[in-house]
Amino acid sequence: MHRLAKKGNMNDRMNVILNKFKARITSYPPGMCPLVLYRSLLQMSMNQSCGKCVPCRDGLVEVERLLSSILKGEGSEETLTKMKDLCTMIVQTSDCAVGAVAANMVLHSMEEFADEYESHIKSHKCVENTIQTIPCVTLCPAHVNVPGYISLIKEGKYDQAINLIRDKNPFPTACAMVCEHPCENKCRRQIIDEAINIRGLKKFAVDQMNARNVQPPKANVKTGKKVAIVGGGPSGLTCAYYLALMGHKAVVFEEHQKLGGMLRYGIPEYRLPKAKLDDDIEVLIKTGDIEIKYQTKVGRDIQFDELRKNYDAVFLGIGAQIGNRMPVENANAPNVIPAADFLQMVAKGESMNLTGKKVVLIGGGNVAMDAARTAARLNAATIHVFTRKRDDMTALSSEIRAAMQEGVRFRTLLSFLNLEADKKTGLVQALWLQPEIVGPYDDYGLVTTEHSSAYPYRFKCDLLILGVGQRSDAEPFEKAGVPVNRGRIIADETCQVKNMEGVFSGGDCVTGPSTAINAIAAGQVAAYNIDEYLGYHHKVECNVSVPAATPKSYIATGRAEIEERDPFERVCDFKHVEIPMTQEEGQREAGRCLRCDHFGCGSMVGGRGV
Repeated sequence: MHRLAKKGNMNDRMNVILNKFKARITSYPPGMCPLVLYRSLLQMSMNQSCGKCVPCRDGLVEVERLLSSILKGEGSEETLTKMKDLCTMIVQTSDCAVGAVAANMVLHSMEEFADEYESHIKSHKCVENTIQTIPCVTLCPAHVNVPGYISLIKEGKYDQAINLIRDKNPFPTACAMVCEHPCENKCRRQIIDEAINIRGLKKFAVDQMNARNVQPPKANVKTGKKVAIVGGGPSGLTCAYYLALMGHKAVVFEEHQKLGGMLRYGIPEYRLPKAKLDDDIEVLIKTGDIEIKYQTKVGRDIQFDELRKNYDAVFLGIGAQIGNRMPVENANAPNVIPAADFLQMVAKGESMNLTGKKVVLIGGGNVAMDAARTAARLNAATIHVFTRKRDDMTALSSEIRAAMQEGVRFRTLLSFLNLEADKKTGLVQALWLQPEIVGPYDDYGLVTTEHSSAYPYRFKCDLLILGVGQRSDAEPFEKAGVPVNRGRIIADETCQVKNMEGVFSGGDCVTGPSTAINAIAAGQVAAYNIDEYLGYHHKVECNVSVPAATPKSYIATGRAEIEERDPFERVCDFKHVEIPMTQEEGQREAGRCLRCDHFGCGSMVGGRGV
């Protein structure tokens, strides 16, 4: 018994070490040489070998030696051939998964990163621009200077922090509340404890000082150029903001009565109070020469050809606000509604009374969660969310957890078969669902499913909400000659529309439904490329000085989370659900930042593969 107790204690200590190692892998910095990563994973696999079979025990060691020779600049095409043949042999002859999976991993790397192997063999270095970068800045689609504004928050300079955010993102308040914070995914702080709560600190800043009271940089002298912006959502307004700062006149054509796009009409009030959104928009439209033409739809009130004729450039930021329906009978019944349409109705004040109603929602994305939580606030009796695969639950884990707290029920591994409607009223009264079982993973790493032998079953519902995606209203532009593929405008990474001189596009109408920060990033990119197209090379200066970095403590410290109102209280209204951080929480959280813009990867001027 004594020996068993000691063994268990050792395993516990090993698990602590492995959890720390997992955090290091999670925070592997962007821009690092992928071959170095594969060598690290290969070395870990070598350590896991039990030593019984030669292919795994000795073969992986030889593969690691060959890969190391390539990284050192000593490899050749013959080395690559030897690696491939050796890995193929290991896959075919290893006794267990340790050797086979490790060798398969290396074979995959030779396909996925063929350019890196070629560069190391022919040029003895990484592919050009392979360099370790600041994780949070790199992973922010708009490339906001995250360490910079966190350091300003730490010094209590909230106005300067807001303007440093505006240097790349004119929606500091809106993003503080709804951004999916990809910047946190590879935060180096995870090596010590947990990622910095970057979104939380941004919200802390705008809670301390209203963005409406922080003046942005002054606009450049007027250039006399005019740019038409179609769509007053995050991408269109961002494009207008930067063009105005550069000195160009931006004329925004918005089909609704108010600006904001999906920020206003797609995100519920409890997540993004519209008064807070207006704080950002008011500052934005007063920045420079920006004119707004409300309730003006291109193709109805003004033609696209007129814009091309009367303006020096055109930006299409029409978003993707039309909800998709399912190609099944009765999908157009009065009580079947796409999630995007449902959210827009509520945002416009066309709320429906769901008291006593059984609501069913198909889909697991963030829009679906917003619709489910909105239905809860409209007093629905029950709300069930069904998805075919666990992979379909793409919403933020925090959103799923919040929905569960508010009474939303979830079921996965159920495929949608058909709708049963009342012959007299035409209303859907039930849907039929087929149980599924999981199968192999596909080429994208997502699990597949197939029908279970279990019988389909009937599920009653009074309202069916379809959270199965959105599309753009691109038809008027397609008729005018704008290239469109499957409902998306075709534009390159500079936002230039294919084969259309002076026409640019970005955001959801190009990429498909995405996040607000991705749309903002597209608007920023488009503005700078429109400026270049017009013959200029303006730089927007935010005139904010980032405080000098000081040595940081590596003592593990808990992460300050944004708390929410009690679920039983918040589900009864549409008031904002989040509780502001206290001064102590905000300052302590800002102090956890490791200032990677100065220490570590941020101080590098060159990169090596080894």
